[in-house]
Amino acid sequence: MNLPLYLARGVAKGGGRSISRTIIGIAVAAVAISMATMVLASALISGFKTEISVKIFGFWGHIHITEERAANDIMLTSDYPISTQQDFYPDLENTGPITYREFHDPFGGNQVEEKTTRGGIRHLQQFILLPGIVSVFHEGERLADTEPLVLKGIAEDFAWSDFDQYLIEGERLEVTPDSTSRTILISNSTARRLKIGIGDRVDFVYFSGLREEKTRAFTVGGVYKTGLEEYDSKFAIVDIKQLRRLLNWRDDEVGGFEVVLDDIDDLDAFSNYIHYDVLPQDLYADSIRNKLRELFNWLDIQDYNGIIILILVVLVAVINMMTALLILILERTNMIGTLKALGQDNWNIRKIFLYYAGFIVIVGLLLGNLIGLGLAWLQKTFGIVELDEESYYLAVAPIRLEWLTILGLNVGTFVVILLFLILPSYLVTKIDPVKAIRFK
Repeated sequence: MNLPLYLARGVAKGGGRSISRTIIGIAVAAVAISMATMVLASALISGFKTEISVKIFGFWGHIHITEERAANDIMLTSDYPISTQQDFYPDLENTGPITYREFHDPFGGNQVEEKTTRGGIRHLQQFILLPGIVSVFHEGERLADTEPLVLKGIAEDFAWSDFDQYLIEGERLEVTPDSTSRTILISNSTARRLKIGIGDRVDFVYFSGLREEKTRAFTVGGVYKTGLEEYDSKFAIVDIKQLRRLLNWRDDEVGGFEVVLDDIDDLDAFSNYIHYDVLPQDLYADSIRNKLRELFNWLDIQDYNGIIILILVVLVAVINMMTALLILILERTNMIGTLKALGQDNWNIRKIFLYYAGFIVIVGLLLGNLIGLGLAWLQKTFGIVELDEESYYLAVAPIRLEWLTILGLNVGTFVVILLFLILPSYLVTKIDPVKAIRFK
């Protein structure tokens, strides 16, 4: 029979004085609030990273294959065309999970671990990026000032299934091998800025030299919105054949290839695999994470914010539980003296209060999970908390529950609090049994 556990249950059922009940209630509330905060914080941070990553990869793909001289700047692809007559195109998109090596260097020693990716390559598509100037004309009159815009040329292999979620007005481009579309898809921010809509004409000017300029007229056929205003305002989508003509490229030349993966966690593995094992020497493969470093660095910072929040809320719970435990020990001074007089050692008596504290923590964790998951469900279902999309890239605070993370938070919080409670339980060893029995 576990005597400390049995006595802890009796103490818990027996209740206590009003002041101890109040302190225990505060301790339970502190643990519950801390747990609810951690659940919501982890769900929000995971939601932010997932939703924004989906937006970026839905527009750009996961990995870019370009000419080596264009590797550092996504805009340089119009200066260095590459041929579509490659051994890897289009067969690369049939690549399934791969095995790769991950190197570790613990304490100066080299270790190699073989791993397998979660998924493979889902899609491979051509693209060209061409910067220029756009103007809007109606019945021969200019309606807006000229401004810079980058055209993204897409081919018939474009993954519309990834892009359709962003199309808010109009229709897809009709990109076919036998015809050239004069339609352009513009972003919602560009449409507002230029005060244009479906059916309006847009003139695009490309400067191919110091004095030479080439113009193409497009008709607005659709409006999209990814929510990444910083990038939406700079890009529009057209038929890739239009850009080939402006650049005087051959029909088999493109600016590069976009690789779409099944799983974002395989990004680094496939980036290295494609670059070192698939491509010829004159081509380069790099993840979009490296090309849009500022945005991904901002996402990575959210992890540090999450860690700070977790530390602070756990600290609040620990302080409240330590205070509650000290009050419980002082309240049960007579019981401690009696147990010592009956021959119980200090550690067994300390365990009684640690078990009791464990009950309090468990109740707090259960309530915290109930509150946190309930609020997360409300936000995910009804979108109660809205955001400034221009600042946060999202209109509604996103929620993504990762059950393993939540389980880890619960177990970690429980263990950390109990470890810290060992220190105040040391007060039991300082209680003299003779004085304790007479203590009131």
